[in-house]
Amino acid sequence: METTKNITIIPFDSKYAKNFADLNVEWLEKYFVIEPHDVDLLERCEETIINKGGHIFFAKSEDDIAGTFSLIKIEEGIYELGKMAVSPKFQGQRIGQQLMLYCIDFARDQHWTKLILYSNRILENAIHIYRKYGFTEINLEKDSPYLRSNIKMELIL
Repeated sequence: METTKNITIIPFDSKYAKNFADLNVEWLEKYFVIEPHDVDLLERCEETIINKGGHIFFAKSEDDIAGTFSLIKIEEGIYELGKMAVSPKFQGQRIGQQLMLYCIDFARDQHWTKLILYSNRILENAIHIYRKYGFTEINLEKDSPYLRSNIKMELIL
């Protein structure tokens, strides 16, 4: 297993839009099904995330995109941490935790008030990481944007 000595976190560039979609489709197909809301965010990420005040970041290892996450604007100062994925080739190297730290630091630098996320309890490793970084469980609304979600968490910044 390689180590993560050369991971760089970079902001969105349209040349990586396909990587963003591919990384997320890979894990969605492994654990769930791809929902219409996913398709909208993944296939039109510039339009649905970036152009609406959101952000997408990538973990890059030399020439490979190893992971990604997005920050989807909900309202002023409140963003959804979504579409976090790490390539199977790079899993087990703490890249998800590096992305999480970067995400929280970025949100605090922007003076945002809260991050929220939707997940599923079968993703035990992800839930563990979210809790480790201070996310706490809150009530999941009845009209959650994702059918697969059975847990909603927040981090007050």
